[in-house]
Amino acid sequence: MAQMNVSVPDPMKDWCEAQVRQGRYATTSDYVRDLIRRDQDAQSGVRALQDAIDEGLASGLGKRSLDEILLEARARAESTPRHED
Repeated sequence: MAQMNVSVPDPMKDWCEAQVRQGRYATTSDYVRDLIRRDQDAQSGVRALQDAIDEGLASGLGKRSLDEILLEARARAESTPRHED
C-alpha cells in the first residue's frame, strides 16, 4: 500500500481523531480512506447522472405529454422496492 503525507489544520486533525475515539474507525487512515471511497462513489453517481442527462438531451424531443411522463414516473416509483433503514 502506498503512503501519503497530508497536512491539515488542527481542527480537522482533532475531528479525525475524534472519529477514531468514538470507535467508528480503527485509525485516522481508515477514516481518510473511507472519505475517499465515499467521494469516489459520489463522483461516480454524478458522472452517471450527467451521462443520463446528456443522453436525454441528445435524444431530441419526446412525443409523450407531461401527464404521461409523470404517470409513468409514479408507476415506476410505486413498483420500486423500498429499503428499510
